[in-house]
Amino acid sequence: MKKYLFRKILIHAFLIFWVTITIYPILWVVKISFSPGKSLVTTSLSLIPEQFTWSNFHTVIFEMPFFRWFMNSAICAAGTTTLGVFLACTAAYAYSRFKFPGRREGMMTFLITQMFPGTLMIIPQFILISKLGLLNRLFGLILIYSTTAIPFCIWILKGYFDTIPLDLEESALIDGASRNQAFWYVIIPLARPAIAITALFSFMTAWNEYILAATFMETEFKYTLPVGLRMMVGEFASDWGLFAAASLLISIPVVALFMSLQKYLISGLTAGAVKG
Repeated sequence: MKKYLFRKILIHAFLIFWVTITIYPILWVVKISFSPGKSLVTTSLSLIPEQFTWSNFHTVIFEMPFFRWFMNSAICAAGTTTLGVFLACTAAYAYSRFKFPGRREGMMTFLITQMFPGTLMIIPQFILISKLGLLNRLFGLILIYSTTAIPFCIWILKGYFDTIPLDLEESALIDGASRNQAFWYVIIPLARPAIAITALFSFMTAWNEYILAATFMETEFKYTLPVGLRMMVGEFASDWGLFAAASLLISIPVVALFMSLQKYLISGLTAGAVKG
């Protein structure tokens, strides 16, 4: 009994230690965001600000084009989520339900594209977007982000569609529904957990991305939040208080979306990743 208790205490102590290691940097950012001036330069490990102030948030919101950047990021994220999920749903349904030449090769191609770093495609993407006249346009970013997110989304959705019994779809077809109606009114409602996963992934792909946005967006008016955030860190001087405050504001939509979809996350990932 004592041996079991000691092992349990040891396991909990180990977990608490690593949770502390994980959470401490986040709490440190919160502290810096509410601290004035160059308060990052300190030897104290305390998570309580020595002087509490809202000045960093005031500066970010009212003295910088934060809402313009926020709107640009929101447009890119919403567009990427809508376009990416729609195309992924239709493609995954085709791969799950229909037999056609190149079906297996197509799925393997989607998998292989995920093995290469995204930066490898920056030059051809830049040339393509430039030829299409979409440089410095949010729609160009939406197209690039969608193509980045779609392969993963197709794999997750295809695996989930495979778990939905064909009998349900066939019953709808027998009752007079078209293939299109069976897809939208039978398959899609049953696949909400997987769709939630792919929507969250697509949203975060666009919301957090920096390199492509910094490459394709040429004017400050068209910057997204990550690019605007980078402007607060200079080569010779950095205002970490503003950086921390802006980081917290940027994370709010992602946290809110994650909390609203969390009931779908586990079932969507497990069901979509097992069979495919």
